[in-house]
Amino acid sequence: MTTILWFRRDLRLSDNPALDAALLLGRPIIPVYIFDDFQAGEWSLGGASRWWLHGSLSALASKIKACGSHLIFKAGSAETIISELLLETGATSVYWNRCYEPWIIKQDKLIETNLETKGVDVRSFNAGLLHEPWALITQKGEPYKIFTPFWKALRALGDPGQPIPAPANIPAPNNFPQSDELNSWALLPVAPDWADSLRETWSPGEQGAYERLDSFTESAVFDYHNKRNLPGVSGTSCLSPHLHFGEVGPRQVWNGVVGSAVVQTGNQMSSGVETYLSEIAWREFSYYQLSHFPQLPSLPFRPEFSFFQWEDDCKALSAWKRGMTGYPIVDAGMRQLWKTGWMHNRVRMIVASFLIKDLLIDWRIGEKWFWNTLVDADLASNSASWQWVAGCGADAAPYFRIFNPTLQGTKFDPDGSYVRKWVPELSKLPGRLIHAPWKAKPIERANANIKLGHDYPLPIVDHSAARNRALERYKRIKSVQARH
Repeated sequence: MTTILWFRRDLRLSDNPALDAALLLGRPIIPVYIFDDFQAGEWSLGGASRWWLHGSLSALASKIKACGSHLIFKAGSAETIISELLLETGATSVYWNRCYEPWIIKQDKLIETNLETKGVDVRSFNAGLLHEPWALITQKGEPYKIFTPFWKALRALGDPGQPIPAPANIPAPNNFPQSDELNSWALLPVAPDWADSLRETWSPGEQGAYERLDSFTESAVFDYHNKRNLPGVSGTSCLSPHLHFGEVGPRQVWNGVVGSAVVQTGNQMSSGVETYLSEIAWREFSYYQLSHFPQLPSLPFRPEFSFFQWEDDCKALSAWKRGMTGYPIVDAGMRQLWKTGWMHNRVRMIVASFLIKDLLIDWRIGEKWFWNTLVDADLASNSASWQWVAGCGADAAPYFRIFNPTLQGTKFDPDGSYVRKWVPELSKLPGRLIHAPWKAKPIERANANIKLGHDYPLPIVDHSAARNRALERYKRIKSVQARH
């Protein structure tokens, strides 16, 4: 009598409901990770995510080994591999934690049905969300489309409960099935190895997640409401990749943040703590949208945006990707993304607005670039966020809200420290010019050792003219909508 424990995006031992339930059976457990990325189609893992997955699986394997067991690696169809493992091991139970991507939901239902017909004990659990999408519905029986009432309903369900401690031991079978070598999956870049900056920035795995969470809850969370929009300071948790791969769960983050408030303020929630909890809820809202609108990654939530006329400007797109638009805050963000696999959330909004509304390039192209380059590339959060900026999503920012990249830089990077770090060719410009280098006089450019158009590009588009062009395009789809 053996249980197969199927790891997916729950790459941790603590607060792992499937693991806990398997342990309660008192039987040997075979931990297995199945790499079946081919089913994701166009949403197969990007390079940065593949790098992270390798590190996370390596860390998980080490933790499982310390508990007296062994993590089995298999690549291929999950349905086929689970059936083969059942035959090879004689296991009678298969437990896993749920995922919410449309193709995974479809796959899981098929696997569950097939195994149940064979008399296999099949159970799945929630390890990735505070509350799953089907737990929340409006009084009219419809999905929530606005964040604020969704957040109120989420809070009304109460606190998510205490996390489950990690086990000291995992009972092992007498014999383990054959396993792939993790390195054989070629998740890491080789020629060239572009991951040096990722290794310097991140520590994938459960321990790395704990260190991030502990560091954040010690101090930064209490001033989160003031500093979360400032990319030049360490004001955010940087937990997003750890959450995506399930190295830490939202319940653990919630309790860690709330627990720090109890210790620091005697159970009085600070503005920083409340603001951060609402950001956790935005993640929940993204998964909620994906669950109720599975086309979220590819189709606008507001159908009138299907008529929007996008530009096919390869040169402008390339400049945006390379961080060479001539707008320092945009270029700093895109270079940070390329070097570290991550970008500050405020800057994500700025660069997305610039691509969509200044360059009039389809939001789905930006969504795909983020998917390929982010270590925290998450289908729900990524697609919901791009639709939000584009103005075509649920509870989205209105399309006519167009970020001025110069003003955004001045407001949120007032001393220019963020731009100076990621756009070093501008580092010697005085603060009043760091976000508008084209305004520098010849003598100021000479003193800063910068030749615009040579060392750093002139703006590839005039923002004022681009804004007017974007608003005109928006008027067109409104008129088309009226005719339909």
